[in-house]
Amino acid sequence: MASSIKGPVELPASRFDLSTYWGRVQHCAEISDPTMLLNTSKDIEQAKRLVWDYKNGVIPSMTPELWRAKKILDSAIHPDTGETVILPFRMSSCVLSNLVVTSGMLTPNLGTAGTLFWQVANQSLNVAINTANANKSHPLTTQQIATSYALAVSASCGVALGLNSIVPRLKSISPVTRTVLGRLVPFAAVVSAGVVNVFLMRGEEIRKGITVTTSEGKDVGTSKTAAFHAVGETAASRVINATPVMVIPPLILVRLQKSKFLKGKSKKVEVLTNIGLIFSTSLVALPFALAVFPQRREMSVEKLEPEFHNLKDSKGAPISTLFFNRGI
Repeated sequence: MASSIKGPVELPASRFDLSTYWGRVQHCAEISDPTMLLNTSKDIEQAKRLVWDYKNGVIPSMTPELWRAKKILDSAIHPDTGETVILPFRMSSCVLSNLVVTSGMLTPNLGTAGTLFWQVANQSLNVAINTANANKSHPLTTQQIATSYALAVSASCGVALGLNSIVPRLKSISPVTRTVLGRLVPFAAVVSAGVVNVFLMRGEEIRKGITVTTSEGKDVGTSKTAAFHAVGETAASRVINATPVMVIPPLILVRLQKSKFLKGKSKKVEVLTNIGLIFSTSLVALPFALAVFPQRREMSVEKLEPEFHNLKDSKGAPISTLFFNRGI
């Protein structure tokens, strides 16, 4: 993100009002814009120079070029390290990266082998995104990442296979309801494993705390309270993010399969329709889901540990609010 570029002049957080939900939706639509993937390393370096010039007083005010530069950095740069996130794991790649695995998981009548394959693929992608974008106060060891990955895969596969076995045995419900429940099994597996994955991958943050800063970006220490809120909100956001993409397309597909649109059509048409539903839902719903919790969180010092209660800024005024990167 552009906030990782150093300088005494504070860069506006967004051209939109991030204190409002709609403002965050508009902002998230920008940083998850798939067209940002077309930017080259040269574009990113040029954007860094422009933002540095503004933050160091060379450029006096925000211009369309500066807003464009900020959008490029917000979609490609890690806010803690300032390093470029690997392309498939950037926020701007979220829709496309998840399209393949989500389409696989939501394919009707997968069978045991297919279910296992796509759940493993999904958790592999999740671990990669978590690792690339998590708060970097306490980097995980390779062993911790491997353990988290193994447990998340076990959770998702266990839930998916367990529910796939249970749902067909529910004789007291109608066939239509059984079909709907069967299509929602991937959602239950993804959500449960996603929550497990977040707490495992970021458990070190809860135990040791994450970096909190002043509004000027000055590091004032680490907070376990901030870490708990960051990880908890990230886990909740996983549920919110997965809900529209994993629920809406399969429910629509069930209806279409009973209509003239898909009835009697080939498997290829059904697969393409499924992919189209997932892609369009992801593109529309993702910004609304991402915007529920702000990326850069602020918290009253009174809600943090006692050592943060009497801090003062560079002018000697009491500090009432501190900030931290929530991670994704």
